[in-house]
Amino acid sequence: MARIPQSPVGKILPRRAHDLVQEAMADTRVVLVNGPRQSGKSTLVGQIATSRGMTLFTLDDPKVREAARADESGFVRRAPTMVIDEIQRMPELLLPIKAAVDVDFVPGRFLLTGSARVLGLRALPDTLVGRMETIELWPLSQGEIDGAPDGFVDAAFALGPDLEHRSDEDIDGYIARIVRGGFPEAVARTGRRRAQFLKGYVGDLVNRDVVQLSEIERGPQMRALIDMLAVRSGNLLVPGKLASDLEISQHTVQSYLYLLEEVYLIKRIPALIRNLGTRTTHTQKVAMADSGIAAALLSQDEASLRRIGSPLGGLLEGFVAMEIARQLSWSETDAEMFHYRTKDQVEVDVVLQNRRREVVGVEVKASATPKAEDFRGLRHLAERLGDDFLAGYVLYTGDETLSFGPKLRALPISAVWQVAKP
Repeated sequence: MARIPQSPVGKILPRRAHDLVQEAMADTRVVLVNGPRQSGKSTLVGQIATSRGMTLFTLDDPKVREAARADESGFVRRAPTMVIDEIQRMPELLLPIKAAVDVDFVPGRFLLTGSARVLGLRALPDTLVGRMETIELWPLSQGEIDGAPDGFVDAAFALGPDLEHRSDEDIDGYIARIVRGGFPEAVARTGRRRAQFLKGYVGDLVNRDVVQLSEIERGPQMRALIDMLAVRSGNLLVPGKLASDLEISQHTVQSYLYLLEEVYLIKRIPALIRNLGTRTTHTQKVAMADSGIAAALLSQDEASLRRIGSPLGGLLEGFVAMEIARQLSWSETDAEMFHYRTKDQVEVDVVLQNRRREVVGVEVKASATPKAEDFRGLRHLAERLGDDFLAGYVLYTGDETLSFGPKLRALPISAVWQVAKP
């Protein structure tokens, strides 16, 4: 039985996913907490295991893996309720887990964690369709770090242009947040020690999880691709250009992008595809899942990001997009994230669309003074969507809410984590 890991930040920070896991275990036989390595999954499930009296095993322990391999069916019956940490290390256990929960319908029987999107593994012998609920755990959000509400998504759809916020955060504060990122180990460190951890994290991820998922043939090209994606964080993703620059096939690039998304290193943001009477591009955008990793790979610290010509704009956009992506995993509003761009380069950085096809648009600017031209893409989208367009926000580094016309507002960036849901 494994012990509960301690939080590297010196205290266990409450996670939004905690209540989601508890709710799922009340009515679902198998619950999977999935997310990147070092995001806090083991700490979270350790807390839940203790509160529920569950037996906890980690497949990162060679002795546990050996025991599980020797008797897979016997292993999953070792305790009435079990936590199995890092299930992607032995996906073959999912078949005996399926057999066990088909005999015993008690909810909360198994709580699993994974550091890759387990159901995408080619070696997976079977799935747990109808028996398992998956909850994603990303690195810490800014709200989880600060103890703030993290309610922007729900507030935006509920309040639209009536959403208001005032902030005392300035550009230096936002830059510090970008460089820090959200991994607990990185939050607990500063300066070179943080950058060293983040660069080492990427190296270990490629050498361990990516190789585990697929036998990659060109390790150096994979690392070069990751560096290119860091440069492009918050920008369009053009696999053909990446393939040309790396001198490998586009098919290989596509397979590598899939692997990097499987291990939660990047997130691809699809284009909004609707009949809007204009020539829209279908090209995806890409964001590094953690802004601290992107900054470390670009060798950017707080001082360098303050300089003219730094990659601050793209890093800031990726940072905001991923904060919103984290919120979408727990918000009451059932929405998806897109971006919008036309062949004439009219664009909106982030587009949120709910199940009623209502839309909230978000532009991210590294300026403390919003301008009317910053709303060009939002106005374009509002004209084409009509009543489906609820609100458009330019998130900027200033301190107050400003109106730029019907349904259009400039908001401080910190509204993303400081605004409470209505």
